[in-house]
Amino acid sequence: MDEFNKNESQEIFSKKIRAGKRTYFFDVKSTRGKDYFITITESKKSFEDGNFVKHKIFLYKEDFNKFVEALNETVTYIKTDLMPDYNFDEFRNDSFESSESPREVTSN
Repeated sequence: MDEFNKNESQEIFSKKIRAGKRTYFFDVKSTRGKDYFITITESKKSFEDGNFVKHKIFLYKEDFNKFVEALNETVTYIKTDLMPDYNFDEFRNDSFESSESPREVTSN
């Protein structure tokens, strides 16, 4: 964990989604200055050594709207232009659904 994460941020909300062999974490964190940001983490177990490989994206408040717009536009393009006959709703109640409800994280 880098120095910024150890000393400057506090996790205040977390949402976990199990998706087959991957798990995604959406975490809201705050800085000491009461600024908020999101980390999106993909965690996947490595077959070679059994350790978890994690990839993390930091999303800052000034980019929230652009990020959501781009994600929605990209998903809509796939659903309507590339795969219009595919039933994406079949995944609603599958392993892609959250395994737990969002939780607020309290500090000790």
